Parts: sequence; C-alpha cells; structure tokens
Amino acid sequence: MAPPARPVWTGQIRLALVALPVKLYSALDAREKISFNQIHEPSKQRIKYEKVAPGVGVVDKDEIVKGYEYSKGRYVLFSDEEFEALKVDSKKTLDMIQFAPADTIDPIYFDKPYYALPDGKMADEPYRVVVEALKNTKTVGLGQITMRGRSYVAAVKPYENGLVVETVHYAEEIRPAKAFFDDLPNGKLDQDLIDLAQELITRKKAKFDPAKFEDEYAIAIERLVKKKIERNGELVLDDQEEPSRDYGDNVVSLVDALKKSLSAKSAPASGKRKAANDDEDEDEEAPAPKRTRAAAEKTRAAPRAKAPAKAPAKRAKK
Repeated sequence: MAPPARPVWTGQIRLALVALPVKLYSALDAREKISFNQIHEPSKQRIKYEKVAPGVGVVDKDEIVKGYEYSKGRYVLFSDEEFEALKVDSKKTLDMIQFAPADTIDPIYFDKPYYALPDGKMADEPYRVVVEALKNTKTVGLGQITMRGRSYVAAVKPYENGLVVETVHYAEEIRPAKAFFDDLPNGKLDQDLIDLAQELITRKKAKFDPAKFEDEYAIAIERLVKKKIERNGELVLDDQEEPSRDYGDNVVSLVDALKKSLSAKSAPASGKRKAANDDEDEDEEAPAPKRTRAAAEKTRAAPRAKAPAKAPAKRAKK
C-alpha cells in the first residue's frame, strides 16, 4: 500500500560504505480541522493578497527572485539554478557519522519527525538490518540533512518496525536555560509538601496514551461554527469559557487544596487504618480477659468453690 502522503525528501542514509536509499514522509498531519479566511465585513468578499512592487504595481510570479540586502536598499539577486548548483552532500545523503545512546540526547533538541521508508526492493534488507542494529544497541544515528533550502542535524531512530528521521536543533538555536531559571528561589523546601506532591504524581502515574488527549480548542471551534450556521450568522456568545481562578500570591490555598484532595481520596484507607488501630487497642486490653479466664480455670479446678447446696437451705428457713 502506498504511503498516505508525498515524500518531502529522497536520497540515501549512509552507514560507512553502506548506502540505504530512502524516502522521507512527514510524520505530522499539519492540516487544520477548520480553517478561516479573512473577509471584508461590509461586502462579505474574501480578502486577497497581491504581490506588488513600488512604482510597478502587481507583478507576475515568474518575475520574482530571491535577493540579499547587503546595504540599505541594495541587493544581490539569486536564481533557483544557483541554489540547485550548490555542492552540499547532505542534499541527497544523510551520512550517519556518530551514534549516541538514545537517552543522552536532551528531548528539547528534537524538532520534527519524518518516517523513512526504503526506496526500492533492493533497499529492504539493508533497511531492516539498520533497524535491528539500532534497536539492539539502543543508539541513535546522527548526521546532517538538507531539506527545503536548509540544513539540519538529523537523528535516525528505530520506531516500531521502521526508521524515523528527526531533525535536531543546533546548539545556538536553543536559548540557555540559565537565562530563565537563574532567578528562581533555591531555598530549602518543606519535605512534607514534596512527599504530598510525589504521592499525587504516583497516583496519576500511567503509560502515555496520546489518544486520551483531545484538541479542546478545535472541538470548541467546530461547535461554534455549527451553531453559527444553524443561527444564520447570529452572534454566538453562549459557549464562552469560564474565567480561570486567580490564585495570586496565595500559594497556601493551593497547598491546602492539595491536602484536602488527598484526604478525600484517602478516606476509605483512613477508615481501614482506624479499624486496624481499634483492633490494636482491643489487643492491648486483651491481657485482662486472659487473667479472668485464668482465674476461672483456677475456680473450676477447685471443687469446693461451688456451694450450691447452702443457698437453697437458707431460702428454706424463710
């Protein structure tokens, strides 16, 4: 069965002298569920954009080229042929020059994933060999790839029974975290609060299932569009979002709410613990009955202790 998309890159993944012909397909579905157009409200006509040049007016697409401004108002122009003629190996070859343990790459560097499929029957066997080798070694192949006029760091990873090529940001593209986190307070935290948060996390811990998450905004937009059509374009404000609660600086209220939510969920368990404590209390009082039974055994062991005959005699005298 043919892939449900068009390839965005065709070339080869190379491991030393082994060349693996592949085609890359975007793993992301960028189509919007609902798209809007800009409309001129008085005339209800759709807004159109035209490419114009000052003093010339509207220009044809064929007359447009790329230019680089090297000084104010002065440009050097480039043709598509010049870009195509650039000798860049990564335009058609992804050379895996390094292999890194999969867990050593910070996820913040990953950008966009692409499915890599073998290009031709002759590529099937080497493709499967690369997949198994990466799985067994738990590594990611790293190299560079040029797509759509830009060069990227690329990570070749095994995914299910195939390969994924994921673009990776360059180091200078990621802003240093220190610039954002250095001013955060670093004082000592209350261990009880940490334990409380950890308990909540543990209770909600589960394997990630993307199907459990929905695009709430897209669903709301669909609902709004449907109502708008049903009401012939009337203003629809009955589906507005409720304003979020403003906690301000009252962090204590959040902590209290956290504790209350835990105590509510722990009620059955608390009942069990209370019952267990009651049992322990009963066990602590248990020695007294033991002494009573021991005394009773001594009483039963002495036959003289039973004197039922005297009691009737006294009643007879009355």
